[in-house]
Amino acid sequence: MTTPPPIRTSAGHIRYAVVALGLLLLAISAAVIAYSFWKRPQPTPDVTVPDPATVSPEPEEVTGPPVFEDVTRPSGIAFTYRNGEEADRYTILESLGGGVALLDYDGDGRLDIFLTGGGSFSADSPPQIRGAPSRLYRNLGGMKFEDVTARVGLDGPLFYTHGAAVADYDRDGFPDLLVTGWGRVALYHNETDGNGGRRFVEVSSKAGLTDTRWSSSAAWGDLDGDGFPDLYICYYVDWSFANDPVCPGAARTVPRDVCPPQRFAPLPHRLYKNNGDGTFRDISATAPLRSDGKGLGVVIADMDGDGKPDIFVANDAGDKFLYRNKGGMTFDEIGLTAGVAVDDHGMYNGSMGTDIADYDGTGLPSLFVANFQNESHALYRNLGGGKFRYSTQAAGIGRLGQQFVGFGTVFFDYDRDGWEDLIISNGHVVRYPIGTTMKQRPVLLRNEEREGRRQFREVGPSAGSYFQGKHVGRGIAVGDLDDDGWPDVVVSRQNEPVVVLRNVAGTSAGAGNHWLGLTIAGKSGRDLTGTILTLEANGRRLTQFVKGGGSYLSTNDPRITFGLGTVEKPGRLTIRWPGGAEQLFDGLVADRYWRIREGEAASSWK
Repeated sequence: MTTPPPIRTSAGHIRYAVVALGLLLLAISAAVIAYSFWKRPQPTPDVTVPDPATVSPEPEEVTGPPVFEDVTRPSGIAFTYRNGEEADRYTILESLGGGVALLDYDGDGRLDIFLTGGGSFSADSPPQIRGAPSRLYRNLGGMKFEDVTARVGLDGPLFYTHGAAVADYDRDGFPDLLVTGWGRVALYHNETDGNGGRRFVEVSSKAGLTDTRWSSSAAWGDLDGDGFPDLYICYYVDWSFANDPVCPGAARTVPRDVCPPQRFAPLPHRLYKNNGDGTFRDISATAPLRSDGKGLGVVIADMDGDGKPDIFVANDAGDKFLYRNKGGMTFDEIGLTAGVAVDDHGMYNGSMGTDIADYDGTGLPSLFVANFQNESHALYRNLGGGKFRYSTQAAGIGRLGQQFVGFGTVFFDYDRDGWEDLIISNGHVVRYPIGTTMKQRPVLLRNEEREGRRQFREVGPSAGSYFQGKHVGRGIAVGDLDDDGWPDVVVSRQNEPVVVLRNVAGTSAGAGNHWLGLTIAGKSGRDLTGTILTLEANGRRLTQFVKGGGSYLSTNDPRITFGLGTVEKPGRLTIRWPGGAEQLFDGLVADRYWRIREGEAASSWK
C-alpha cells in the first residue's frame, strides 16, 4: 500500500482557516439570535422546575372518511379579514389577525356568525390606520347564510378590528356584542328595530368604555354574583407609528420583518364592573390587575370549584396570569404558585389562544395554551386545590413538535365519544421565518386512552381537506351551525377567505354515537359564567363548564353539549348554578336539545 506524502501546513494557512471558521460561526450565531429574539423566553426567578413528563410515542397515521367538510362556498359566506400587509409597513399590528363570534342575535334558535374585518394603512406620512368592514351573517338554516351587516347597523364605526366577545350585558334576553381592536373598543347593544327584527346600536361612550389603546381578546362573566356580566379586556403592546422601529428579518438576506413584542412595552389590561344600568366602572386598580402582561387570550371560569369564576390570561412573551376570585371583585394573581405562569423549564412562552375543559375525566377544568414556534403548546392539568401540572408531554401534545405558531384553539368533542378533543389554528406572524413557513397546517387532536391515561393524537388526513393545506390561521370558533348535534368550525385567516367546516363525523368517525344538548338560562336573565354541569352516562361523570372568553379573539356556541358515545339513555344531569345551588334532572332523551331555566323543569326544544 502506498503511503501518501505528508500534508505541509504553514502558520498562515492555519490562521486563515481559523479566521474563516470564526466568521462562519459568527454568521450562523447572528441568524439564530436574530430569529430567537422574536419570542425568546427569559428565566423566571424562584421557579421550581418539575420533572419532565414521560415522552409519548410517535403517532401513527390514520386514514378514513373525512371528519370535516369545507362548505364555505355553498354556505353563502364570502369574507376575508385584511391586515394591511400590502402596504409593506411590517407593523406588529398586522400580526394579530381577526376573530369569529357565534351568536343567535335575533332569537330564532339558529347560530349567526360575526366576523371582524381588520384594516389597512394609507400612503400618508405618517400613515393613517383605516378600518375594514366587519360582517354579520344571519343563519337561514340548512348551512345557508345571508349578509345582514348594514341592515342591523353593524356597518360602522370603522376601525382596525381584531376580536369579538358576546354577552347579554343588560339582561334583556338578547346577546350584545363587544368588538376590540386598534385605538378603541365598540360595544353594540342589541335592540328591536321597530319592525319585528333586531338591530345593534353602538353605545361605547354611554357605557363608559372609552379606552383608546390597542385591545385584543375580551371575556364576559359575572365575577361578583350580582347577575350582570363583568368585562375583562386584554391589551397588547404600546405600538404606534410614532413608535415603529425597523427590525431586521431572521435571515441576513431579509432587511426588514415584523418586530417582536419584546421591542415594545406592555399595555395594562382592564377589568370593568357592570353597574347594572348599562354602564361600566374600571376597577383594574382595586382588583388589582398586574400591569406587565401583553395580553392575547383570556378565559373566565370557576377553576377551583369554589363557586366563584376566576380569570386566566395568556400573555405574549411573558408570564401567564391566573386571578383567583376572592369575592367582592378582588383577586389574587396566583399563576406562578398554581403552576400555569411558565412552562416545564420555568420559562415564559409566547402565548396566544387558550381554552379549558375536563379532558381526563377528573371533573376539573384543565388549561390549554397555544404557543409560539420553538415552544410546545402547553397543557396544564388541573390537580385540584388550585394547583396545575404541566402535562404537554404526558398528554401526547409534545408529539406535534415546535414548528407551529398557534392562535385559535378550542376543546370540543368532535366525534361525540364523550371525551374532549382539541383543535388549533396555526400560522406565523413574521413573513420570512426560519425553520418553518408563514402558512401552517391546522391541527385536529383526538382524545384517546393510551398507556393508562388520556392522550391526544393528531387525526391527520382524515380530518378533512382543510387540515391538509397550509394557512395563516387566527381566530376560531366552534358551534353547531345546522343543529344536528355535531359541532362545526369557523376559521378566520389572514388575507384569505373565512372557512366554514361542517362536521360530518356522524357518518364516519363518530357513527353510532349519541349526544345531549342544553340551552340554559338563569333567573331573570342572570349571567351563568361559572356554572358546572355534570351528566351521568354509563358509569362515567361527564363535566362541562359555562365560561366566558376562550379561543383567540373569538366566541363559541353558548350552548352546552355532551358527547355520549354509544350510550342511548343518559343518566342524571346535575347543574350547580352560580352561588352553589344545585338542580337535578332525570329522563333527558339523547340526540336533541333541551331548554333549562334555573329553578324550572327541562323542556325539549329541537
